[in-house]
Amino acid sequence: MSETPRPSLRQMIESGGEPLLVGITPPRRSAAPEQVEEIAGRTLERLSAVDVDGLILYDIDDESDRNPEQRPFPYLPTMDPASFHDRHLAGWDRSVIVYRCVGKYPEADLADWLRAVDTDRVLGVFVGASSGDKPVHTHLGQAHALRHEVRADLSLGAVSITERYTRRGDEHLRMLEKQERGVVFFISQVVYDVGATKSMLSDYFYACRERGVAPRPVILTLSVCGSVKTLEFLQWLGVDVPRWLENTLRHTDDPLTESYEQCVANARELIGFCRRLGLPFGFNVESVSSRRVEIEASVALAAEIRRLLD
Repeated sequence: MSETPRPSLRQMIESGGEPLLVGITPPRRSAAPEQVEEIAGRTLERLSAVDVDGLILYDIDDESDRNPEQRPFPYLPTMDPASFHDRHLAGWDRSVIVYRCVGKYPEADLADWLRAVDTDRVLGVFVGASSGDKPVHTHLGQAHALRHEVRADLSLGAVSITERYTRRGDEHLRMLEKQERGVVFFISQVVYDVGATKSMLSDYFYACRERGVAPRPVILTLSVCGSVKTLEFLQWLGVDVPRWLENTLRHTDDPLTESYEQCVANARELIGFCRRLGLPFGFNVESVSSRRVEIEASVALAAEIRRLLD
């Protein structure tokens, strides 16, 4: 008997599967061509050891307007994620989710990318400006309208943020509004506050039920933390780390192992919760640090989550 063909990421999202993704940041824009090729090769080698359903390529923007505190890791412009995929990841034969910080791009540039994209293999996530005062080329609403006009068949995702839910209480309603604009999946910011995340997911699920619409899959992002500096960067990014865990990570001799074990526990709890609730979900594993030890730990975490999902 022949094996059943592996569903694509798009098919998993449409059918309520439980995809596992790995998120990476493209190389620095200043990197030499040989460095870019080396990074791409290492990335593909690491991914070959894990049974993931897709790759996320982030689009990094300067967010100093959102947080005036000093950034623990300096902001360095990175390659365009779509270009990195097209030119350097030819060996990757599975799906890719390409982030777009839409404010960085004139509408004409976004339209060109939308017309050229292979919607069978590439999905998108549109991200708005990091603050309301930031000058932009294209607003998020304009980008959604452009996608509807130019490439309505592109599976489009959006970001969900537990911390915004904690502060304002309306993140689940924002998710519904994005869903009405054509969003078919969500990817969360890094999750460490599991209790608040469960509350947001529950509110979203029951708000969908009240409106008679099907909830969209929520891809939950986990990230290891291998140093106090990485912890401070997570917090600079806006991630709420529970105080007890912050204390542990600051005082332990091995924060990487502590955070890894907590991420596994969080994944196990979220898997059980989402399955009981009936909310479609998946996981994304990333490393916010460029340290090799943290990147390799994130790959190991992805493999562990695959075992939990299976």
